[in-house]
Parts: sequence; C-alpha cells; structure tokens
Amino acid sequence: MAFKRYTACLSAATLALAAPLYAQNTEGTHVTQPTSPPTAEKRDHSYSHHGITIADPYYWLKDQSYPTVDDTDILDHLKAENAWFEARMKPQQALVDELFEEMKGRIKEDDSTVPQKDGDWLYWSEFEEGAEYRKYYRKPVAGGDAQLILDENALADGHEYFRLGAFSVSKNGRYLAYSADTNGSERFTARIKDLQTGELLPDEIPGTLSGLVWVKGDTALVYGLADDNWRVHDATLHVLGTPVSDDVELYRETADEGFRVGTGLSAQEDWLVIATGDNETSEVRLVPADDPTAEPILIKARQKGVEYDVDVRDGTLWVHTNDDHVNFRLATATLDAPGEWTTLIPGSDEFYLTDFDLFKNFYVTEGRLRGLDQIQLRDYADPNLVKPIAFTEASFNAGLSNNPEYDQNTLRLAYESMVTPDSVFDYHVDSGELELLKQQEIPSGYDVDLYTTERVEIPARDGTMVPVSIVMRKDRPKTGPLHLYAYGAYGYAVPPGFSTTRLSLIDRGYAYAIAHIRGGDDLGRKWYLQGKLNERTNTFNDFVDVAKGLVDKGYTEKGKISISGGSAGGELMGAVVNTDPDLWGAVVAHVPFVDVLNTMLDKDLPLTPGEWPEWGNPILSKQAFAYILSYSPYDQVVAQDYPPMLVTAGLNDPRVTYWEPAKWVAKLREVKTDDNELLLKTNMGAGHGGKSGRFESIREAAEEVAFILWQQGSADRSAAEQAK
Repeated sequence: MAFKRYTACLSAATLALAAPLYAQNTEGTHVTQPTSPPTAEKRDHSYSHHGITIADPYYWLKDQSYPTVDDTDILDHLKAENAWFEARMKPQQALVDELFEEMKGRIKEDDSTVPQKDGDWLYWSEFEEGAEYRKYYRKPVAGGDAQLILDENALADGHEYFRLGAFSVSKNGRYLAYSADTNGSERFTARIKDLQTGELLPDEIPGTLSGLVWVKGDTALVYGLADDNWRVHDATLHVLGTPVSDDVELYRETADEGFRVGTGLSAQEDWLVIATGDNETSEVRLVPADDPTAEPILIKARQKGVEYDVDVRDGTLWVHTNDDHVNFRLATATLDAPGEWTTLIPGSDEFYLTDFDLFKNFYVTEGRLRGLDQIQLRDYADPNLVKPIAFTEASFNAGLSNNPEYDQNTLRLAYESMVTPDSVFDYHVDSGELELLKQQEIPSGYDVDLYTTERVEIPARDGTMVPVSIVMRKDRPKTGPLHLYAYGAYGYAVPPGFSTTRLSLIDRGYAYAIAHIRGGDDLGRKWYLQGKLNERTNTFNDFVDVAKGLVDKGYTEKGKISISGGSAGGELMGAVVNTDPDLWGAVVAHVPFVDVLNTMLDKDLPLTPGEWPEWGNPILSKQAFAYILSYSPYDQVVAQDYPPMLVTAGLNDPRVTYWEPAKWVAKLREVKTDDNELLLKTNMGAGHGGKSGRFESIREAAEEVAFILWQQGSADRSAAEQAK
C-alpha cells in the first residue's frame, strides 16, 4: 500500500490491448506473403534445480545481450511471425477497418477534461480533432487567457513511440517538471519548463522511473532512477540550475533487492514522504519538505508481511496498515513516537479499507463493502461520524479523482458502471449534493436503455462464491456468444467500468463478463492472498469455473466463449488453455507472462527479485520450484488440441520480456494437434503497453475484436443483424 501511495504509477498492470503490427513491407518493395507459419529451430539447452532437469529448446530466443536485442536469428524469427500474422489477418482487413471506424466514431475527438483549481490556476487537458496526444492548459482563477503549458504531440513528433510519465507543476505555479519515454523501455527523461518564459531549463535528468516531487520552496526536485533491472532504489535531490552530477542521494535501498523506492508529499505539503517496499512489506521515512537533506524520521522498521503508508496533519501521523487485520486499519501516532500506533478505525472482516485522504476540515476513507466501492467522509472530532456518498446502481466503479488542494469543501469524484459512461462529479460537502460536471460523450450515439448489467455469483470448485459482472444488450439471444475477461494478480481489482470499444462485441450479440477472481482484491485482502504463492492455482480454477457456471446459468454455450487477458492476465490465458482448451472459442493473450518458472529463476531480470513475494522463490525453495512448474503455461504445453489464439509481445518490454510469448508460441506450434489459428505479433518499437497514441490503441482493439469475430464465426454479420 505504501509503495502505491508514494510512486507515480508509470506502468500499471497492462489491461489494455497490446502491440501493433511490425511494418514488414517497405515502400517500393514487394514482399511475398508466407503460406505457412514459421517454425522456430530447436536448440539443445537444459537446466537443473533441486535435482530436477528441464529441457528448454527455445531458450535461444532470449537474446543474451538483452536489453539490447540484435541477434539476427531472433529478429528474423519475430519478423517472420509478424509476416504470418499479416498474411492471416489480411482477409479480415475490411472487418478491421469497419470496427476501427465504429470504435473511432464513439470517441469525441476534440475532447477535454474538466478544469480543476490548484492554487491560483485552473488546469485541464484537451485533445484536438485528429490528434493522437493531449495538450495541457491552464488559466488564472482570477480571469485571463488560457496558456498552453505542454503539448504531447510536439514532444512525440518524430518518435514511433511516446509516453508522458510524471507531470508536476511547482507550488508557486512557475515551473512544470515532466518526463517522457520515447521507445517504450520505461526509462524516462525528466525536463523542467519555465512557464513564465515558455523555455526549457538546461536541467535534464535521464533514466528516471518515478514521480517528480517539488521541495525546498520549489527550488528542487526529488526523483528516482531506473537501475539496470528497471527498479528504483533511490530518492535523489536535484537543485534547479545545478549539474545532475551534483545531485544528492537522500535515500538508497540496500537491504532488500526486490524493494522499490517512491516519494510524495504529505497533505499539507510540509513533509517529504520516502517509502520503500515490495508487494507485501513496506517502510516509510519522513523529512521536512523545506529541508530534504535533514535526518529522516523512520516511522517503523520493516517487518515482513506488514504494509503501511502514512500522511501527516498538524503534526499528527496517520497510518494505514495491515499489521493487525488483513483488511487494514487506520491509526494515528505522534512524530515523537512514530512507531506507536493508536487505532482510529479498526480493521473489519466486512469493510476493506483501501485508502484515506486528509483535508483541512474532514478526511475521506475509501474501500469496498461486498466488493462495491465506498467513499466515506469522516469528522476529525468524531471518528464514528461517517457520511457515505451514495450511488444508486447495483454495480459501479467510484472513487476520489483529482483533488490537489488541502483546504476545500468540494470533492472531485470519478464514476462509471458497465452501462454508465465515465462521469465526473463534484460532491459538495456541506450540502451533500452530487453535481454532474461531465459525462463521456459518444458522438455516434449511445442509448443506455438498450443495455443491461448484472452481477452474479458462481461457485468455484472449492465452494467459494466468485462474483461476475456482466453487460449485454437487452435483446441479446439467450446462450449467445460471451467474452470473459479477468486479471487476477497483485491485488488489482478489475473495476466494473465502461468501455466504448467493448460495444463492438456487445452490439454483435455478445455478453461481456468480468470474472472477479481470486488474486485481485475485489472482496478484500484475503481475496488477493488466496490467489498468490501456494494458492496461485485458485486464480485459474476460479476463471474456468466461472466460465462453466455461465454456461450452466444459460448465458452462453461451451465453445462460444472468447477470453482475453494481459500480462499476469496473459499468464491466466496460458494456464486455462492448457487445462480446459475445449471451453474456449477464441483466446487473446496480450504480453503474456507465460514463462513463469524461467523468469522467477533469473534474478538478473528486471523485476524478478521484487516478484518473489508474489509467486515464490524457486531458486531457494524446491516446493516453490515444483509448484510453479505445475502451472507455468510454457512448461505445461502438451500435445492436444488448442483453441484459436492471438498472442502479442513488445520487443522493448521490460516487464514481460518479448521471449516469453515467442517461446510459448514456438512450443505450441511444435506440439499442438489442431489446425486452429495461432498468431504472434511483436511490436518492434514499443514495450509493455503497446503502441502509443489513442487512435493506434483503437486500431489494436479493432484487430482483437476482428480476430474474435472471425474465429467465432460471426465476422460476416453486421452488428444490427447479430443484435436481432
């Protein structure tokens, strides 16, 4: 929890659609399309641990000079796979184009965010019609002209890939610190812009992977660098106008290799918070924001399995921790005795306390009750005085949005459901009024009355009831096709939110279901713990049992279910096609984490040490080795029929390295006994999140939906025909 609070999440679990096509053809050059899929050469390689020897004939697909990938055999193989993808998808190009245009038609091209006050300025961002990226603006609260402060389109010009990372305006409003990645490698370069003159300062910090936090009266920034393994182990101070070589390291993590460091400011912006931790343990220090090189205050020394994050108000520490209850409690402490915590809100089996925010006259707690989001206003004088913000839909996604000021009586909220588009509200604290400021506009039209959403519970094989959120048209034929999505890892709860691209399936007669399986924290922290380490296979079993339960309840039929997932959700795809291949009509696995055992055995890979608390350490533990081996999708591929599959990868991906999906597909091609489609497309110029730009994302979504419709046998019918 602490790590989440204090870092700018530049990665996020990739639940979106992955990479675009590799440009195989060049202008003026005719390339003969392949007539058969590429076959990867098998080369002898094996390894042994704990007395167990495993052959890995596709090990060579991992470039030994990684992160540089320059082995011509590897690049030629990936290009051949991309050429096969292009050849097989070419007959579906008209469908892809049709889907792209209808998805694009649901997006308001010249869209903008709702302005929000921060100090003397109102800030917002806009898309111009036809633009891939945003422009950021501000104007004085007192009145005056709008000022363009950052143009992503200009920054992206000339780059195949662009991603804005940190974005931080100094408290005095003069400077903008931002960072950008131009190749998908998640190594960002930080720059500082003088908003009075419009000029960039000469200060340039390459290799960041963190937020940019203003301290010392807006004369300095705190940042963290990505090390050779894409982990941030430092909090470093840069004073404006000084050489980066003179920057001062405020903290460095040396005790735990898998820990990562993040920074942030307290509610009143008077303390710099330096947090370090991994997926299950955290440790926090405080230093004065106006004197960041002062001796830090350690809140409480790390204790394995104990997570906590802190804030400060008027000299009192506020601590959110799981030290005595799995669903977290809220406590207070003094700066003189920061490790002595007095409970304010006790942990609860029913209410999962996920976060808190301090404001001048009240504080807010967020959490989930029976899996549904809760936002609660609380009184400093009486912690038992709780004022919940009520929402009327049976299933929804709601939470605090952008609330930058400490002293305010209006809260900005974000809200959506599977049938309600993204909505921005202001909640007026004094009156309790919810004011709708903006709802996502769908230019091509959207009639909410055509759709219905349901939340059902389906028993897993161990008797656990797994919630499922479903959306479909009211006129959908019973037992029609159904698309099932899940993630199921790292305690990430997939919200029952709105999607315009999803409508392209729903309007063609599909139901769309989200399985809230264990491994996420949808129903509390125990829900997460029951899907990790030695209980990891609960995640896969839940997903399969949900699919079978939806068939039993008459939502669809066996073989008419398409499924998708990315990253750890791609691991889920790999596991369930091994165990229950006949359930699925089509499978899309984005940047799938499928070579689990090899990755967890390689401590030199970017994220491996930090991942051991999630998956187990097979280097040290024979039990962990055997358990991971029992489900690792790459290792469990067998000679059997597999469903049609589309797999994606990113050459620059530091999270799920490109060779995982490449090896998996190579092994599947070797042993599978069917003639179903198996396609691999590798983005040769991007990373984990695929191609940048909003229209490129739509194009990828159109390709995915086209593949599903093609393989489900419904590509030749229009949306209107299939909805009848």
